[in-house]
Amino acid sequence: MKKLKITFLALIMLFYQIGIACTGIIIKTQNGVTIPARTMEFGFDIKSKLLIIPKGSDITFLSFVDGKDGYKMKAKYGFAGMNAVEKNIVVDGVNEAGLYLGCFYFSGDAQYEKLTSSNQSNAVSSEELGNYVLGSFATIDEVIEGLKKVTVVGSFIDVIQGEAPFHYAVTDATGRSVVIEYTKEGLKVHENTVNAVCNNPTYDWHLTNLRNYVNLTPNNRQGFNVNNEKIKGMGQGTGMLGMPGDYTSPSRFVRAAAFANTALPSANEEEGIFRAFHILNAFDIPKGAIRDNATKDAHTDYTVWTSAVDTKNKIYYYKTYKNQSIKKLDLLAILKSCKGEITIIESETKRGYENVILD
Repeated sequence: MKKLKITFLALIMLFYQIGIACTGIIIKTQNGVTIPARTMEFGFDIKSKLLIIPKGSDITFLSFVDGKDGYKMKAKYGFAGMNAVEKNIVVDGVNEAGLYLGCFYFSGDAQYEKLTSSNQSNAVSSEELGNYVLGSFATIDEVIEGLKKVTVVGSFIDVIQGEAPFHYAVTDATGRSVVIEYTKEGLKVHENTVNAVCNNPTYDWHLTNLRNYVNLTPNNRQGFNVNNEKIKGMGQGTGMLGMPGDYTSPSRFVRAAAFANTALPSANEEEGIFRAFHILNAFDIPKGAIRDNATKDAHTDYTVWTSAVDTKNKIYYYKTYKNQSIKKLDLLAILKSCKGEITIIESETKRGYENVILD
């Protein structure tokens, strides 16, 4: 029993100390398609599966609060994506209108309203906001207006022994993207002007921090002369010299902004998805690289899954830690197969390797 308590406490501490390394980018193709993509990091398996919620589904919020019902709605749009902790909540997904939402860890800065009897009927828990947004809206303007109609609260989640501290990346099919944050200062909606999103601190802080890296460029430096001595770089990559390479959120934000905005042009959505996954390979965290302590059985943050979304054709692409082959979920096709029923599909498939043979 004592050992079990220690393990459980370690899991609680892990939730607050680890799971903060998610990275998001946006790729825009030459034929006008917007592709939001991201990594999901955590210190343990969050048991994500593909959750499909059809148009017309009845949704009641405060699902983690026993004996209390919050805001109630009927889904205007069908949507699908990854869930977490085996609950009917989409933490990363797309709807029939091509609207994308992703939850990003925001511990320490996230602050929500307290649930009261007076706000309960309009209350949506922080981990459920994806269901509200994806089930209700088609554009960023609609999302911003819609946020005024509900109260986002922090509710106690038993499996993590606390609230879900998120901020949210939202992108619509027109290419507009915002980052939604609830802090002690209230609700703020930031326009995502640099095609990147990470974790703490707030989005505007990250924009200010980018000013420390104004010299970054994809072009190699030509060098300079000192007393007739030509000083040249020692190899490729001198344009990006000085770019931070660690796994902290500020460093990843700089790299994400640099890579997303210097990527070669993508002719179409197929090429854009391909480039998005390639860029996010640079943010993939192997087990062991980030640990909460130095003990032998330390929990380690790692990339649980990576996703990319074709907002034009409403296709959700992903790969997992256990299987690096890219899989796709065609939202419009799968909604027809669901026949109006909320459906969960196993996201993991058997890992395999393609044999190279002689014909």
